[in-house]
This record gives sequence, C-alpha cells and structure tokens, in this order.
Amino acid sequence: MGSAAAADVVIPACAAVGIAFALWQWLLVSRVKMSAYAAPGAGNGLHGGPVFRVDDGEEDVAMGGGADDDEEGAGDGTAAVARCAEIQRAISVGANSFLFTQYKYLAAFTTIFAVVIFLFLGSVHRFSTDSRPCQYTSGRTCKPALANAAFSAVAFLLGAATSVVSGYLGMRIATYANARTTLEARRGIGAAFATAFRSGAVMGFLLASLGLLVLYVTIKVFGLYYGDDWEGLYESVTGYGLGGSSMALFGRVGGGIYTKAADVGADLVGKVERNIPEDDPRNPAVIADNVGDNVGDIAGMGSDLFGSYAESTCAALFVASISSFGADHDFAAVTYPLLISSAGLLVCLVTTLFATDLFKVKTVRGVAPALKLQLIISTALMTVAALVMSFAALPTRFTMFDFGEVKQVKNWHLFLCVAVGLWAGLAIGFTTEYFTSNSYSPVRDVADSCRTGAATNVIFGLALGYKSVIVPVFAIAVSIYVGFTLASIYGIAVAALGMLSTVATGLAIDAYGPISDNAGGIAEMAGMSRRIRQRTDALDAAGNTTAAIGKGFAIGSAALVSLALFGAFVSRAGIADVNVLNPKVFVGLLVGAMLPYWFSAMTMKSVGSAALKMVEEVRRQFATIPGLMEGRAAPDYARCVRISTDASLREMMPPGALVLLAPLVAGTFFGVRTLAGLLAGALVSGVQIAISASNSGGAWDNAKKYIEAGASDHAKSLGPKGSDAHKAAVIGDTIGDPLKDTSGPSLNILIKLMAVESLVFAPFFAAHGGLIFN
Repeated sequence: MGSAAAADVVIPACAAVGIAFALWQWLLVSRVKMSAYAAPGAGNGLHGGPVFRVDDGEEDVAMGGGADDDEEGAGDGTAAVARCAEIQRAISVGANSFLFTQYKYLAAFTTIFAVVIFLFLGSVHRFSTDSRPCQYTSGRTCKPALANAAFSAVAFLLGAATSVVSGYLGMRIATYANARTTLEARRGIGAAFATAFRSGAVMGFLLASLGLLVLYVTIKVFGLYYGDDWEGLYESVTGYGLGGSSMALFGRVGGGIYTKAADVGADLVGKVERNIPEDDPRNPAVIADNVGDNVGDIAGMGSDLFGSYAESTCAALFVASISSFGADHDFAAVTYPLLISSAGLLVCLVTTLFATDLFKVKTVRGVAPALKLQLIISTALMTVAALVMSFAALPTRFTMFDFGEVKQVKNWHLFLCVAVGLWAGLAIGFTTEYFTSNSYSPVRDVADSCRTGAATNVIFGLALGYKSVIVPVFAIAVSIYVGFTLASIYGIAVAALGMLSTVATGLAIDAYGPISDNAGGIAEMAGMSRRIRQRTDALDAAGNTTAAIGKGFAIGSAALVSLALFGAFVSRAGIADVNVLNPKVFVGLLVGAMLPYWFSAMTMKSVGSAALKMVEEVRRQFATIPGLMEGRAAPDYARCVRISTDASLREMMPPGALVLLAPLVAGTFFGVRTLAGLLAGALVSGVQIAISASNSGGAWDNAKKYIEAGASDHAKSLGPKGSDAHKAAVIGDTIGDPLKDTSGPSLNILIKLMAVESLVFAPFFAAHGGLIFN
C-alpha cells in the first residue's frame, strides 16, 4: 500500500465507486414517476396561466389554503401529481435561469482573474524561462517561475469549473427530487425521507468524488511537465483551491441574497400583514422563495464545501511536498490527504445505507435520530479507516517542514490529527443542534420570549448565538493545538481534512434540508391533504436543524483550513515569525478583524435592499390584482423572481470585490507581514461572527416553527398561527434569515479565500510587495 502504484489505483477507484453510488441513488429516486403533467404554460402564473385548481369539482383553492382534508388521499390523486409537476417545473426554470445568468458573469471574472494570476506570478522573475534553484530543497533545480504562473492559472480555472459544476449538479438534483419527495409522502414518512435523503446523497457523492478525481488528474497531468520538481508542482496546484473558493464566494453571496430577499418579502407581507400560511400560492414571492432554497442552500453550500475540501487538500499537499515526503518523492505519503478522502467516500457509502436500507425510518419521530445517527456512524467508521490508512500509506517515521526547522513525526501522530478533526466536527455538529433544534431548551426559551413581543425575541436570539460560540471555539482550539504539536502546520491541515473526510454524508444531510423544505412548499401549493403536509413538515423541521449542523461543519472546517493555508503562506513568503508587537503586523491584525464586519454589513444591507423591493412588489400585487386574496386570480410570480435575480447579481459584486482585493492591496502595498496580520485578524474575528450569526438565525427560524407546529402544551399556549407571539417569532425569523443564510455562511468563505489567495500570490508579495511598508 505504501507504493505509488497502490495509491494510483486506490484514489481513482474510490472516486469511481463514489460516482457510481451517486448514479445508483439517482436511479432509485427517478423511479418515482411524475406521470401526469399539466399542459405547457398552464397554471403557475409564470406564463400568465390561471390559478392552480383542485380538479375534483370544488371551487378554486389557493393551493393549500382550502384542502385541509383529514382523509389521506383527498386532493392527492392524479390532479395532485399534475400540480406538483407544474410547480416543480416553475422552480427548476427559475433556478436554471438564475444560475446560468450568474455563471455568465463568473465566466468573465475567472478569465480576467486567471490572467491576473499569470501576470503577477510571471513577473516574480521578470517572465524568465530559465530554471531556478529550488527554495526548499538545496542542490536541486526547479522549473521556471513562468511555468508556475501558467500552471497556477490553469489550476485556478479547473477549480472554478469544478466548483460551478458541483453547485449546478446539486441544484439540478434538488429540483428533480423536491416534487418526488412530496409525492412519496403519500406512501408514508419513510418513503418520503428515503427519497429526500437519497437525493442529498447524489449531490454529496458526486461533489466529493468529482473534487477528488479532478484534483488527482490535475496532479498527474501537471506532473508530466514538472517531473521531479514536486515543489513547483504542488505550489501551482494551490490555484485549484483558489478557483473553487472564488466561485463558492459568489455562489454563497449571490444565492443568499436571492433566497433571503424572497423569503423576507414573502414572510413579512404574507404571514404578518395578510395572515396567510407559509408557501401559500396567493403570495407572489412563493416561487422565488422556493427557487432561492436551491440556488442558495444547495448550489451555494455545494460550492462552499467543495472549496473547503480543495483548499485543505492543497494546503496539506504543499506542506508535504516541502517536507521529507517531497524530498524522497514518496507519492503515496504525499497524497495521504487524497487517500484519506478516498477512504471517506467508502465510509460514507456504508453510512448512507444505514439510513436508506438497513434501518429505515418508519415514524415521524424517527427522522431526526436517523440523521443524527449518520453523523455518529460516519465519524466512528472514519476513525477506523483513518487508522488503517495512516499505517498503510505512511512510513513509520518522517520529518515535516516546521517554519525553517524539521519536526520528527510518526505515522500515528497524523492519525491522531485526523481523528481529533473528525471528533471536533462531531462536537460542533451536536452543539449546533442543541442551540438550533426546538427539541431543546435554548430554542424553546427564544420561543417563549415571543410572549412579550419581537424585541425580547431578538434579545434572546442574539444571546443564544453568542453563547453557542463557546464549545465550537474550544473544539477548534483543541484541534489546532493537537495538530500543531504533533505535526506542525501539516497536522492542522490533516485535522481539517479529518473534519471534511465525511463530506459526502455531511452534504447529503445538508441537502436533505432544502429538498424537504421545497417538498413541503410544493405540498402546500398543490393543495394536498393535511396529512401529507404534516409529513413534509416533519421532514422540513428536521431539515432545518441539519442545515444548521452543515453550516457549523463548514465554519469549523474553514477555521482549520484557513489556519493551514496561513501557515503555508508564511512558509512560502519566507516570514520567520509573526510578531504581534511589530506595528506592521498589528496594523494588519486590526484591519483584518474589521473585515468580517464590513463584509457582513455589505451582505446584510444587500438583503435588506432587495427585500424592500420584494415587499413593495408583493404589497402592490395584493392591492392591484382583483381576486388574488380569494384565490380567483394568479399572482405574477415571474416579476418577483426577476427582482430576486437582478438584486442578487447586482449586489454580490461589492462583497466579492472586498474579499478578493483585500489581500492583493495589503500584500502589494504593505508587505507580507501586514498581510499575515490581516489574515490572522480575519480568521479570529470571522469564525466567531459566522457561528453566532448562523446559530441565532437558525434558532429564530425553529422558534417560529415550534409555535406553528403546536406540538406541545407550551407551544399551543404561544399559538396559533397569526397570534401576537407568532407574529413576533416571524419578525425574529426574518431578521435571522440574512444572518443564517447569507452573512454567516459567506464569512467562512471570506477567511478561506483570503488565505488561499495570499498563498497563491505569495511569491509576488515576497519579491515585490511592501511598496509603502518597505
């Protein structure tokens, strides 16, 4: 197993198994037939058709406002399939339209930025084509800097393309599965859960497998040119992580603005002002809201976790290449990060079968435990797999680069680094669940505070978010200390990989949430029976918590990834130490700690501006379209979709420019020490804000759903829907929406992207940076 030949077999084979398993899961989902389709252009209001109807002789209903039958099957027959198919098509068209428009902008950006990478890195040695002495391995000659510039630009384009494909495939799978999940709810909660979870698994396994396979192929193809120059090879491969994270930033910010503009507009006017249910088809913003779940929570999260995976792997590969692994040209040892990810795919495959085949969900109460069990099983199995892989792929003793020194490391040290990252991820996940699930006291306390109005609800929610930071920060701190003590900066990189090694299961759980949310919305819009909606609501309630857990994993892994990238940057830039008493460093530290606040302000205001336009449009339609409230006329869904699309594409540019320009400006004008301070400040500040924002928003969302469900005497005392307490909860939820789905999740990309960008441009900053602080 220690040979390069074995690694060359295992890595692509595991990626192929992952892709095959994803296709198998997709085949199982596709067996749910959408056999009855509505006539083209009919009924969704997007094309000027009439309002949806229940074709059973009853009057027009507002797709869920009038079909509250207790009997299963009432309103759930062939007509319901047609309505579900029609709604699914409207959501899919809206999501496709947005993503393709966004990708046109991003294609121009990636082309320009690839040229910037080439020009900056090529200028380090004045575009020389001469070979040069290696920086870390004395007595060896490395390829020209111009070659590194060209290959870094190509790697950037490959990472960007893989990120875009990952996000798009996730969106297509989600829009394919949402209505099928609704229809399977007619058979029971177990069938609906299996469909939603299998669909999430398709996305998880495709993304993880594609990321692994493309990176492996990139290394092998680049290696044909670089030959024995592994230092240059793995330095140029870091561009792959930069490309992935750049696309993730725009996907997260743009998708987050889209979905939250629609969500806030729909909730404030529909629930608070008009007192109509969530996902009521009379609400003009309802289609835009469901589209947003796919472009924000699915495509955005897919690109985000792909970026984390790519960056952590690239950081680990670079540090390994300048250690004894690289000097000895031990391919199996250098590709240890890829082997860990390969083992993770097999572990996640087995774990998925526990939820879909071995221990099937049979009751509503079994949904949340089944999802939680996925985390536990995958972590336990991965611990064993990491142990096996560490002893099989690594030599017994070796040395790691330690900021100019060498550190003696044993193979079991790296196993401990992976394991501590794994279990830290589980701790973050369970802490996030505790603070965002309405099964526990923190969210119930937030719900109870709604008795006295929105102000106390906001106060309790903010306090919950701040408190929820404590355990994750300690878990991250322990991972950092153990990783650095055992294997220096490489230990932190593989700890991040440990947290991300079960990314296929993590993404399956996370994607399950928006798919279930869409399924519930489709059931409401299609006028399906109350029992069906209760089942989809149960899936959705569990999905809200899993979405929060997914954000917790993303933020925790981002902290470790960015620190590993920070260490690699410090090494590549030739900085001996980062001394906070140095005024150049401290200035960067202070400004870096401010950047997450500036970024959050921009994204929050963007959501607010877009939501303001959405609220005005929804109010206008209710006021000017005769019969809309009575369900006799269709709203203009397309106009609301257009408002969200235009706003998100326009507003995503300034935050993206801030993140991408900050390292370039700091490194070019103020030098590598100031840039090091900037990265450290952004990391320390950004992680805390991201965790508190995501958990406050998740708690407000579930406090609202706790009141709406009325599943306990306490919840019933706060309800029903439309009560003063419920309206206060809705206001809290709308405040939390941009926190948990735009600013919070985007911050983890900010800290990663700034770090990986600094690493890629480190040769330029070291050679020509510091025009002001020379």
